[in-house]
Amino acid sequence: MSDVLTMLGVNFAGLIGVILILWAIAVRIRDVSFIDAFWAFGMVLLACASARQAGIAAPHGQWLLGLTTLWGLRLAIHLFLRWRAAGEDPRYQKILGGVMKQRGWSWALSALIMVFLMQAPLLFLTCLPAQIGIWASAADPASAVGILGWIGIAAALTGIAFETIGDAQLHAFRKNSANKGKVLDTGLWHYTRHPNYFGDTLTWWGIWLVAADIGIGVALASVIGPIFLTFTLTRWSGKALLEKGLHKSRPGYADYVQRTSGFFPWPPKTKA
Repeated sequence: MSDVLTMLGVNFAGLIGVILILWAIAVRIRDVSFIDAFWAFGMVLLACASARQAGIAAPHGQWLLGLTTLWGLRLAIHLFLRWRAAGEDPRYQKILGGVMKQRGWSWALSALIMVFLMQAPLLFLTCLPAQIGIWASAADPASAVGILGWIGIAAALTGIAFETIGDAQLHAFRKNSANKGKVLDTGLWHYTRHPNYFGDTLTWWGIWLVAADIGIGVALASVIGPIFLTFTLTRWSGKALLEKGLHKSRPGYADYVQRTSGFFPWPPKTKA
């Protein structure tokens, strides 16, 4: 146990170091929005750091590193390019503005505490299945992936494909100026209001299943990761916060909510 705690401690210390560098960049450009891209890329860094310390000879570890990297790089690049094209996220403007007004903090302090130092432990927690799974797999490099692991691999790849397609459909929809103010309700968005969030969640439950295939101890030690991600995307800063703004900016969004599943893909309701 001490070995895994040492590995996790090194990972967390490295993560905080990177976070502080990014905060310094944010202060310089006065924009924190790129932290969304680092949310995904940071998990790639944690998985790579775990593999560097524990080794990557075991099949479970290879799959965990590969799936995390595939998911993280794809999403990080997508979010970074979106930030470069769209500029500062109004949600962060509102959060930082509110904190500065209520607590009298400077912009730099507000960004450090409310964005960067808050993101780091949450990112670390979500990535526990990959970190602990890679460490545990090194104890038995000859162990083959079992049925639970293959189900997890299939789930993770499906989740990555699902959110990739959903993001591509949304990007194409937004590029068409005729769609300004309209609601995307075709493609995957016809079956769920948040195919990207659903894809993220499915991916990380799949990664957890790969880790759980190693043993019950790994499963229990890392299950908080996908549980927390699911809560975040469905109840906290994901779906709930996003939809609050969409109800105000999209006239047809209330009707879309009435007929379309909020998370799990499902055929839309038909009007009586």
